[in-house]
Amino acid sequence: TLQWETLGKQFVEYEQVAPFLIPEDQQRRLLDFLPLFLKAWEQSAGVIVFPNLQLLASEVSKFLTKEIKRNLNGKPAEEARLALEQLLQPKGEAGDGHLLLKSVYLLSQTDLRTLWNIIGSGLPAALMQCLYLFFTVPLKKTSDDRETSEDDAQTQEMLIKIMLNMYKEEQGVEELLAADKLQSLIIATASLWDQCSHSWKVPTGHVLRTISKAQTKNSIVYLQAVDCIKIAVQNLFKLADTLPACDVCEAASIVLCFVKDSYSISSALLTEFENNDGYQLLLKILLGCEGLQQNEGDPYLDEILDMLTCLATCGKTELKVSGNIVHPQLPHFDFEQTRSSGMTVKNLQAFQVLQSIFQRSNDQHLCGRILAAIGTIWAWDRVNFFLLEWTLQPINQFTDIIYFKPHPVQVQFFRLVESIVLDLSYVPHEILKKVQYLIKENIVPFCTLTALQCLLSMTQKDLLFSDIFRDSGLLGLLLALLRKEAKILRKSAGTHLSGLKEGTEKELNAVMLKMVAALTERSVRNTVVLKDYGMVPYIKIFLDDECYRSATLSILEQLSVINYEEYMSIIIGALCSSTQGELHLKLDLLKSLLRVLESPKSHSAFRTCSGFNGLLSLLSDMEGALQGPPSGLWTAVGQNCILELVFYTLQGITAALHLDPVNSNFFQRNGLFEKMAEDLGSLGCFWTQGERQTFVSLEKKRTFAEFLDAAFCSSEPFPVWLKNCIWILNFLDHMVKGTLHQESYFKETKPEMGEASRDDQEGPQAQEEHSIAFERPANKLDMRDCTIVHPGAVCVMVRLLPKLYKEGHAQLSQEIQCALADHIQSLVKSEKSRQVMCESGLLSTIITSCPDAFCNESHPLHLPLTRVFEKLASQAIEPHVLR
Repeated sequence: TLQWETLGKQFVEYEQVAPFLIPEDQQRRLLDFLPLFLKAWEQSAGVIVFPNLQLLASEVSKFLTKEIKRNLNGKPAEEARLALEQLLQPKGEAGDGHLLLKSVYLLSQTDLRTLWNIIGSGLPAALMQCLYLFFTVPLKKTSDDRETSEDDAQTQEMLIKIMLNMYKEEQGVEELLAADKLQSLIIATASLWDQCSHSWKVPTGHVLRTISKAQTKNSIVYLQAVDCIKIAVQNLFKLADTLPACDVCEAASIVLCFVKDSYSISSALLTEFENNDGYQLLLKILLGCEGLQQNEGDPYLDEILDMLTCLATCGKTELKVSGNIVHPQLPHFDFEQTRSSGMTVKNLQAFQVLQSIFQRSNDQHLCGRILAAIGTIWAWDRVNFFLLEWTLQPINQFTDIIYFKPHPVQVQFFRLVESIVLDLSYVPHEILKKVQYLIKENIVPFCTLTALQCLLSMTQKDLLFSDIFRDSGLLGLLLALLRKEAKILRKSAGTHLSGLKEGTEKELNAVMLKMVAALTERSVRNTVVLKDYGMVPYIKIFLDDECYRSATLSILEQLSVINYEEYMSIIIGALCSSTQGELHLKLDLLKSLLRVLESPKSHSAFRTCSGFNGLLSLLSDMEGALQGPPSGLWTAVGQNCILELVFYTLQGITAALHLDPVNSNFFQRNGLFEKMAEDLGSLGCFWTQGERQTFVSLEKKRTFAEFLDAAFCSSEPFPVWLKNCIWILNFLDHMVKGTLHQESYFKETKPEMGEASRDDQEGPQAQEEHSIAFERPANKLDMRDCTIVHPGAVCVMVRLLPKLYKEGHAQLSQEIQCALADHIQSLVKSEKSRQVMCESGLLSTIITSCPDAFCNESHPLHLPLTRVFEKLASQAIEPHVLR
C-alpha cells in the first residue's frame, strides 16, 4: 500500500508539471515512471490501488499511438514493418516502445472505464495499421531468428490481447472507421492469404472475428460503402482456383463471419454477398474440400458450414407454404400445433448450398456434416422440416442417391429419416415409398439393410405402421424375399455359404425376419396375410439358424393366435426332430412354447399335438446327461445347460397342466407322471445300481429347505450329483404347488449378430459362457401347509427318493433321503391334501417304490414313510393297496 501511495504522489507531480513541459519531456517523465508502476503491479499480484488509473491509461496510450505513427510516417511498407518490430521489441529504441506496449497491455485488462480511455486515445486505428503490416508484409528471416522468436511471441501476444480487448467493444470498432485499414485487412485476407506472414494468420483471424461480433450500424455502412464484401468475394474466387481447400476455408470463414454477424443489425452485407455470387463461392470452396485428410482444415470447414446453416434462417419474410398432409398419421400428430418459434428457414438460397453439396459429393465428412446441419435446423423449429420438404424436398431427393454414399453416411441419413417419425411424430409417406423402393431394388445390400432397420424402428413405435407397410406392399415384398432365401437355405443345408452370405446378406435376412415379426405382432390381419401367402413352411426353415431364431419364433407365436394347432405342430415337431447336440434350439423352442401356453386356449392344442409325450421324450433323450464324468456327446455340453433344459421342459409340462382339468386328467390317466419319474431317474445324477444301500447313523438332520440353501448359498462343498438332484427335486416341489412355470432360475445371454452360434461352440466352457447363469432361489421352501395342485409330482418325488444315493457318500445320501421324506410328510398335513394324494395313488407309489423302507423298521426312511402312509390311510385306503 505504501508503494502505491508513493507512486500515486509521483503521478500527481507528473500531472502538475506536464502542462508546462514540451512533449518530449512529458514522454520522458512518463517513461521514467512506468518501470516503477510495472514493478509495483508485479509485486502486488495485479491488485492496483491507484487513484488516477484512467488518466495514466490515456497518457500511455497517447504516447504509444504517437510512437507508432512516428515510426510509420512516410516509410514504404517493408521499411515501416521493420521499424514497428524494432519499436515494440524489448531491444528496441531504448525499449521505450515495448515499455509502453506492456503498460497498455496490463491497463487494458483492468476495468471498462480504463479500457474506454485507451480506446479514446486513437490507439485502435494505430494498432489496426500495425496488424495490417505484420500480416501482409512477411520479413525475411535472419540468423538471429532463434534468439528473437521468444520476444516476437511475447510481443505478438500482448499486441493481439490489447486489440481483442478494444475491438470487442462497439466503441473500439467505431474508432477504426476513421482509417481505412479495417476494410484493407479484410480484403487482404481474401487476396493475400498465400503471401502473408504465416505466424500472423491465426492472430489476425481472431482479431477480425472479434470485430465481426461487435459490428455496429456505422461499421456496416462503412464496409458497404467501400464494397468490402464484393471485393473479398471476387478475390476468394481467385484463391479457390490456386490454394489448397483448407487455406481457402480459413480465409473465407473470416469474410463470412462479417456477413453472418451483421445480419441482426442490417441485411446490407448479406445482400452484397448474395448479389456477388457468394453462395456459388461457398459451393465451390466446400466441394473443393472433398478428400481432405481427417482433421485437415476441419475447424474452418465446420465453421463455414455452421455459418451457412445459420444463414438459412436469415430472411426478411417468413416462407409461406401449404403442404398436403397425407393420411394416415400418428394419433398425436397435429400440424396446427407445429407453430414457429422464430428460428425458421427463410433463406432457401443458403440451404440450397447445403443440399447441392450433399447431392454432388460422396465425401464422408462433408455429407455427414450436411446431414448434421439438417438435423440442427429441424431441432431449431419443428416446422422447418415441413418448410424444406414442401419446397426443396431435400430428404426426398437424398433418398434417390443415398446408396452412392459411404456406409457411415447411409447410417446417419436413415437415423435422420427415423427421427421424422420418432421426434416429429410425422409419417412421411412419400419418403417411405422411396425407402421401400430402395429395399426392393437392393442395389447395395448394406444400404438395404440400413433402410430396413430404419423402417423396423418406426414399426416398433406404433401399430399404425403395420397397416401402412402392409398396404404399401412392403409386407408382401419381404415375404417373397424370405421365401426365396428359405429355399436357398433348404438347398444349401450343411454346406458352407460364401463370405457375403455370412455377412451383410445374413444380417439382412435377420432384419427382414424381425420386420415381419414386428408387422405381425398384434396384427391378426397381417398374420392372416402371412398364412395366405403359404409362408408357414418357409418361415420354420429359419429356426435352425440361431441368428434368425428369435424373430422366427416371434412370427410363429403370432401365428398361434389364429391357429394354435399349427403352431403346436411346428414347435413339438421341431423339438422331437432336434438332435442331441442342438441343446439351445430346444431351449429356445421351449421358451417360445411357454409364452404361448400362457393362453389357456392353447392347452387343448398342446395335448392333441402330443405335446406331453414330446416334452417327456426330451427327458428320455437326456439319459446319462448328468452322470459324472459325462460321456459321449454330453462331454461337450455344460451340466448347467442340461439342467436348464430339464427346468424348461418341466416348466412346459406345468404350464400346460395349469388350471386345465382335462390336461391334468390326461396326464394322470396315461401314466405320464410315472414316465416322468423314470426319465428323471435316468438322467445320471440319481442312483440306478441294484446294490443294497448301506445305512449309517446320522449325527445331524437337516431339512430339505436347509439342504437347498446349503447346496447353493454357502461355502460348504457339495458334490455335483447332489446339487443336480436337489435342483430337480426343487423343480418338482414347485410343480406340486403349480408354480414352476412362474419361476425363473436362469439368466440367458444371447450372442450378438456375427458371434458364433451357441450350438456351434465347442466345449462345456463355451456352452456355459454363452448360455446361462444360476440365480439363487428367491425364497426358501415354504414348509407350511400348501395347496397341492399336481399330486402326481409328489409321486415322482417318492419314486426318486430311493435313488438319492451315491457310493462313497453314504451319510450325505441318507441325510438327503430323510430330509426329502420329511418334506413329503409335510405336504400332507391337511385333510384336503391327504384326499388329493390318496386319489393320485401315493399309497401304491410308496409301497412299490420303497418296499424295503416300508417293511424294514430299521430302515432310516421307515418312520417318515410310515407316517405318510398312516396319514393317508386315515383318509382312505385303496383296495388294491390293502391286497
